[in-house]
Amino acid sequence: MNASPSLVDELMSQLQGAPMQQMAQQLGTDTEQTQSAVGAALPLLLGALGQNAAQPQGAADLLGALQRDHSAAAPQGLGGLGDLVGSVLGGAQGGNGGGGAGLGGGADILGHIFGGNQQRAEAGLGQATGLGGNAGNLLQMLAPIVMAFLASRVQSGGLDAGGLGQALGQERERAQAQGGLGGGLLGSLLDQDGDGQVSMGDLFKIGGALLGGRR
Repeated sequence: MNASPSLVDELMSQLQGAPMQQMAQQLGTDTEQTQSAVGAALPLLLGALGQNAAQPQGAADLLGALQRDHSAAAPQGLGGLGDLVGSVLGGAQGGNGGGGAGLGGGADILGHIFGGNQQRAEAGLGQATGLGGNAGNLLQMLAPIVMAFLASRVQSGGLDAGGLGQALGQERERAQAQGGLGGGLLGSLLDQDGDGQVSMGDLFKIGGALLGGRR
């Protein structure tokens, strides 16, 4: 099961070095704290996307958003993600069609990923990592990076909606099984009624929130 690297592991490896330092600089934190926070935020984002994709039409809607809004921003070749981080931190790119809109829309992307649970996700991440109010800023930086990374995977792997949904579903299960900060935050977010278990009622509630808006 752990033979192939997870999407979180792949993203973390690509964010090492200059991209991580850029994010730390933007947040006003040291690289070590930023790396720890990113390590918690990525499972939270990808796990929530996995929950979204598990809903009826969820994977198809997400695939459409990736192809329409984020494919132009998908990193090309080695080092491409570092260039993308620079674009995200520098603001939206002008004159680049859907790619520019995707890069400048971190807050919008978070709204679609978390729905009405966005503040809860930001507060939980801020408390768990010590970032406080900066957690929202980190998630806004990471959201377009995650979407562009997924768009790149869709392009290079020829993934259809079913394949994308399966990959993100595995990521959600892996995050919850491994626990840690990211898995714990994801589990807390999915457990809407606070009973320690993700019930069908929880899934209906979070599914409605996640699919409340489409990109």
